[in-house]
Amino acid sequence: MLEKATFILECFSPSGGPFRLSELSELAGLPKPTVHRLAADLVRLGWLERSGAQYRLGAKLFELGSLVPHRLDLREAALPFLQDLFEATRETVHLGVRDGMEVVYLERIHGHEALQLPSRIGGSLPLSCTGVGKALLAFLGAELTEEVLSQPLPSLTPYSITDPVRLRTALEKIRVSGLAYEEQEAALEVSCIAAPVFSGGTAVAALSVAVPRSRFSPAQLAPAVRTAALGLSRVLRAGA
Repeated sequence: MLEKATFILECFSPSGGPFRLSELSELAGLPKPTVHRLAADLVRLGWLERSGAQYRLGAKLFELGSLVPHRLDLREAALPFLQDLFEATRETVHLGVRDGMEVVYLERIHGHEALQLPSRIGGSLPLSCTGVGKALLAFLGAELTEEVLSQPLPSLTPYSITDPVRLRTALEKIRVSGLAYEEQEAALEVSCIAAPVFSGGTAVAALSVAVPRSRFSPAQLAPAVRTAALGLSRVLRAGA
């Protein structure tokens, strides 16, 4: 159910909907009866909301960003910066927040080149295996860091960091530079650079750009990622 349901959630990127059942069926590439059943499940879970014959993203996605001041919708506030980041890079961009030991993706804008990525809107991945997750983990306090390091680290690819000493070193570098790097740790032949987004002194989200490893250029991507994250942080602080 989850895999097909994420196809439906991804239909809302980047426009946000709302969509009728027939539109969701066409966009998701699934039969109407299947979409109807999955959409009903997503409404019950709070991932979608239904108004008449139309569906839109539900409150559950935004509750995951509950550290953001309530009068600011995190995804809505982030969309202009995500779109600017996409225009600057023409690569796949993400917005994610922490939920327990995982990062949950609130938004994803596809780059012009199709990438085989495990990230989907509403889907989750381990904090330690993703650029967005590591950007969050580095700035969410020693208690969470130690909790993550004390447990077996998950592995999505042979390049995922499973050594706690290596991960601790990586997090220390992220705190110094303000940028998190991920090299084939979530998907083979894909690299990523991410930056945290702050509201007050708390990291509430992170933005990232994912690119094919063959053309990964941190020197070119880092300024755009950093600028987008700083811009969104300023908006969140102003709305606090």
